[in-house]
Amino acid sequence: MKYVLLTLISAMLLSVSWPTYGVPFFIFFALVPLLMMEHGISKFSNYKRKGWIIFGLSYLCFVIWNIVTTGWLYGSKNPDGSHSMMAVLFPVLVNSLLYSLVFQCYHWYKNAQGTYWGLGFFIAIWMSFEKFHLGWELTWPWLNLGNVFSEYPKLIQWYDTLGATGGSFWILLINVLCFYTLRIWEAGRKRMDLIKNSSIVIALIAIPMVISVIKYNSFDEKSSGQVNVLMLQPDLDPYAEKYSKDSLTIENDLLALAENNSKGKIDYFIAPETAIPGRGSISETGFEKSLLLNNINAFLMKHPGAVFATGISSHRFYFDQTMMPKEAYQLNPGMWITSYNTAVQLAPDQKIQVYHKGKLVPGVEIFPYMNVLKPLLGDAMLNLGGTVASLGTDKERVAFSNPYNKGKLAPIICYESIYGEFVTDYVKKGANFLGIMTNDSWWGVTEGHKQLLSYARLRAIETRREIARAANSGISAHIDAKGEVVADTFYGDQTTLFATVNLYDTMTFYSRAGDLLSRFSIFALGFLLFYFLIEWYRKKAKKA
Repeated sequence: MKYVLLTLISAMLLSVSWPTYGVPFFIFFALVPLLMMEHGISKFSNYKRKGWIIFGLSYLCFVIWNIVTTGWLYGSKNPDGSHSMMAVLFPVLVNSLLYSLVFQCYHWYKNAQGTYWGLGFFIAIWMSFEKFHLGWELTWPWLNLGNVFSEYPKLIQWYDTLGATGGSFWILLINVLCFYTLRIWEAGRKRMDLIKNSSIVIALIAIPMVISVIKYNSFDEKSSGQVNVLMLQPDLDPYAEKYSKDSLTIENDLLALAENNSKGKIDYFIAPETAIPGRGSISETGFEKSLLLNNINAFLMKHPGAVFATGISSHRFYFDQTMMPKEAYQLNPGMWITSYNTAVQLAPDQKIQVYHKGKLVPGVEIFPYMNVLKPLLGDAMLNLGGTVASLGTDKERVAFSNPYNKGKLAPIICYESIYGEFVTDYVKKGANFLGIMTNDSWWGVTEGHKQLLSYARLRAIETRREIARAANSGISAHIDAKGEVVADTFYGDQTTLFATVNLYDTMTFYSRAGDLLSRFSIFALGFLLFYFLIEWYRKKAKKA
């Protein structure tokens, strides 16, 4: 029961630390009880199958953490309107399994190499896993530890140097030092050691926060200009209205919303992800002839100097199998099609600027590792509310230039806003403010849309770019370069949000270097594994 209790304490501390409902300071010792559980079972218990017990208890901890923080996934629905248990069970169970495997690797390495080497390995493998979780096709970095301070931007201004992954390293280091301090105290009961180690822990927590507060209060970066942005929030039900209303009706309602709220000079109208059409999509080879897109151009003629950026569903046909991308699927004999989640920027008499979403939601927009899994699963994913195809993507980010002013918009689409280093690629392309087009209506009134908005604040700090965020049902927001929400809307309102957005051109260290500590951790992990193999070989040679 002692070890179960320690496991449950870690699960509770991890859960209550999370935005947007928790207190993040618990995260600094949330993993300590779990580390104590592992140490106690490994060193002081008489259990026969210690590895299995540690794996089972760590899995219990991570399942509870995942359920509490991401259980809102249950709010997503199947096409028939019923709630999808699989939408929450699969990510919760699989993500918990991955974290448990990371912890199990730490247990094996610590038993082989000792506690001190093991704790270094723990930081390296956790950091490497978070980096891996940002890049593979089952990517789900929602619970990366560095995200936990997203509601406290004043304390993490140094993310402009090391990013949210640097925050993960910080949190892991503090947890390891707290565990080390506790173990030293238990072993020797020496007060001076306790005072010294506790002082180091407190300093490592406090110093980055003090630096951040100073950076926050002294932030005076000069902008290269300003643009007036009107974010549109049509509040279109993604399960019913979007597919029952006529596309022209949907667009007319959107443009009426823009027209009725465009007081004064507007440089940018920004609409949410897949705001048009309703059912179906727009052919990319016929953009210039599209009635929907031409209606937007006609609207812009009444607002000289304005551009219109919006999310759309689009597609492209292919008639030559050798020319089609790997995501294309056969529609008819000799005809293939690729679908896209797209952002476009329109201006009268200008070429339409286009970007295809690069980070897709696993199981919904992409069939992960299709060549391997589709022959095994068949249509099982479809029957569970997922997809049996994958959307097309752009391999590089783009920045939409404005023919009327200095604005260069980063067209970030929904899920992409979770990825720090990914978002810096927009900045490297010249973006001087971030435009997030998103539809968070799939989960209803839950923590999901609040957390996604909160994570966007990290991107503002990392890149030192202001954000104009247009969300279908909310929360639409204007976020400044310090990560503060300047203005926002209520979830579920049909409304607009006006913002004067500052344009910044300076590149932060993080924008240039990306996830530096993650790459260092991968190198350290390789070194530790290599060192283990060398030691194992030496011992084996000695016995021989």
